[in-house]
Amino acid sequence: MIKQIIGALVGREIDRRDGRGGVKGAAIGYAAGGLLRRMGPLGTVLGAAYVGKKMYDRRKGRRPY
Repeated sequence: MIKQIIGALVGREIDRRDGRGGVKGAAIGYAAGGLLRRMGPLGTVLGAAYVGKKMYDRRKGRRPY
């Protein structure tokens, strides 16, 4: 369950890069979920680290100081 959620978040972050929404992010998220499942615990950690880093950078960029 957690791997599916992380896969969806990875797909959302990748889809945000080009600024257009659509099916591409969902497809990439689905593929990322499958890839994370095949990699086992290491894939879960890598996916969570990728999403966490993107969220951290976005939050840091919004700060006024």
